[in-house]
Order: sequence, then structure tokens, then C-alpha cells
Amino acid sequence: MISQTPDLTKREAAVNAFRRFLETIQTLRAPGGCPWDRDQTPLSMRRDLIEETFEAIDAISQQDSVHAKEELGDVLLNTMMISYMFEQSGDFSIADSINELTDKLIRRHPHVWPQSEGKSEVKSDVKNAAEVLNQWDRIKENVEGRKSASILDEVPEGFPPLLRAYKLQKKAAKKGFDWNELGPVVEKVKEELCEVQEAKKNLDNLGKKAHEAFTVHAEGEQNSAQLHVEEEVGDLLFAVVNYARKLGVDPETALNRTNQKFYRRFTYVEQKMQEHEIPMDNAHLTEEDKFWDEAKAKGL
Repeated sequence: MISQTPDLTKREAAVNAFRRFLETIQTLRAPGGCPWDRDQTPLSMRRDLIEETFEAIDAISQQDSVHAKEELGDVLLNTMMISYMFEQSGDFSIADSINELTDKLIRRHPHVWPQSEGKSEVKSDVKNAAEVLNQWDRIKENVEGRKSASILDEVPEGFPPLLRAYKLQKKAAKKGFDWNELGPVVEKVKEELCEVQEAKKNLDNLGKKAHEAFTVHAEGEQNSAQLHVEEEVGDLLFAVVNYARKLGVDPETALNRTNQKFYRRFTYVEQKMQEHEIPMDNAHLTEEDKFWDEAKAKGL
């Protein structure tokens, strides 16, 4: 059973651990510290932050608490390292960032802190997570003044396309732009798949196979046909993302798990083909399929 009250001993340990952690980061960035760490900037650390986040998500998805402990630590390292870089440049301090976050949490939870700045948006007692999120949005708009021309403007353009599609759909759904039943969502996926196949036929009729690489210097009809296939594939992916959302599945997490699974099974096939001295090519697809099925049977 999870304790509902903070363990004061653990809280004190966390404070001490954070202090030691911050001192370690400061030492790494100080003169005489680590050359690599001293060379980094917030911009150079972006990729590390993304990669460590995905590794943490993978560990959580696998319910591997030991691995999750390590990977969440790496996410914290990147977050704090970047924050300290901004502190060193005089933009803001780590304390500024943490205090702003804490203030926001209190402001957006007036059902927990009744006298917070967000109390004006309490319309009734919140009874579930959906009502909490609606109240959260009202506080963002009416108390913090973060209302934009469109609710979709709240989704950053810099998000990876799959994640942005998911977030755009969630925002639109808050405004009632959503199917109440799953059936139409499934039909939309089928409709978009048919449109991809139709666009492929049009491209084939121009003498170019759809599986060939996009021809950069294509002109006229061929260029339009290629762009049409690309557009329809995008629509199909968008529809599949919507289907995932309606099933309560995060598409980024789902695809990341599938990527990992594909890696495990394919590398198993590579290993077995090498052990049996069988070339990996289209002529030996039967053998490759056999080893792929073996990998599946082993739970890889």
C-alpha cells in the first residue's frame, strides 16, 4: 500500500541528496571540472534530454523499476545540467525555475489549496480527473492569461509530428470536435487507407512505383502524384493516431515499444542467419521468417 503522508526521513534524505547532486553538477561545470561538461550548452544538450526521456519511458513501460530508477536519474541530470547552464548565464536560477513550478502547481490545484490564485475558477467540487483538467485549463486561460486565438496554438510546433498529432487531437476533443463512438474512428482509418491505395494507383500509372524513393526532381504530373501519396499517407497516420487516442493508447509510447521489439527480433534473425551461414537477402526470406517466428516464440 502506498503511503498518503510524506515520510519525513525520506524527505530529509531527498533534500540532502539534491544538495549533493547540485554540488556535483556545479563541480563538473566549474574551472578544472570536466572538459565535456564545460563545453556543453542548452542547445547541445537537447538531443541528450530527448534520448534519456525515451529511455526512461521504455524502462517504465517494461515495469523495470531498477532500470527506471537509473533512467529517471539521467533525465534529472539533463534537466538540472541545462537549468544550471541558464543560471550561469544569468537568465534564471535553478531556484527561480523550481519556485515558479511550485507556484503553478498550487495555483492550478485550488481543490487542494483553497486559497490559491486559482480559486476563482472553482465552479464546484472536482470529482474526477476530467474535471480537474477542465479546471486546469480555465485557470491557464482566465487567471494566467494564456488564452490564445485557437486552442490548437497551445501545442508547440516543435513537437515530433506523431506527438503533435496526438496533442492536436486531444485539444480539439476538448472543444467537442470528437466522435463519441469508436466505430466512425475505425471507418476513418479504413477510408484513409483506401485513399492511400488510390493515390498509389495514380502514381503507378505514371510509370513510377510507389515503393521507390521520392524523386526530388520530379516535375509536372509525377511530382503532384508523389505529393498526393505523401499527403494521403499523412492522413492515414493521423487517423491511426486518433484511433490510438480513442483506445487510451499513447502512440509515441506504443511505437517506441514496437521499435524495441522489432530491434530484438531482427537482431535475433541476423544472429541465427550468421550462425547457419545463410545470406540475408530476398532469396532466403523463408529462413528469415522461420527465425523471426522463433524470436516471437521466445518472447523477444
